[in-house]
Amino acid sequence: MTKTELQLALAEATQTNKKAAGAFLQALGAIAYKAVKKQGEFVLPGFGKLVKQKRKARTSFNPQTRQKVRVAAKTVVKFRVAKGAKDAILGVKTPVAAILPKEVKTPTNGRTRAKASGPQASADAKPATGRARRVGGAQSGRA
Repeated sequence: MTKTELQLALAEATQTNKKAAGAFLQALGAIAYKAVKKQGEFVLPGFGKLVKQKRKARTSFNPQTRQKVRVAAKTVVKFRVAKGAKDAILGVKTPVAAILPKEVKTPTNGRTRAKASGPQASADAKPATGRARRVGGAQSGRA
């Protein structure tokens, strides 16, 4: 959406003219910039927050020459999107716990594995796979 389209949509929604909507957008921008510069943040309810953030100095490298480069500390401006805006745009995601049933039912057809217990089960023994291994290659006892 372009600035002109936004002005038209705003003018129609507020039942004003395009000039008043444009003045509103200009004033909102100026107020936001002043607030971020002075206070460090500007909240736009329902949309998000403009935040001024300081980055530490760091060491990076030039990928062409593979030389280390010192990047100075600087201040940047970021926009954090509000949860309500994310939910409205992307749709509300339900947590996994709400989707899964409370009890997980096991099949009752007798094909479940039983836990190894008793004297024959040891901690370092490999579980049986149910198949006997052939020893000696292709000619192991077959006639």
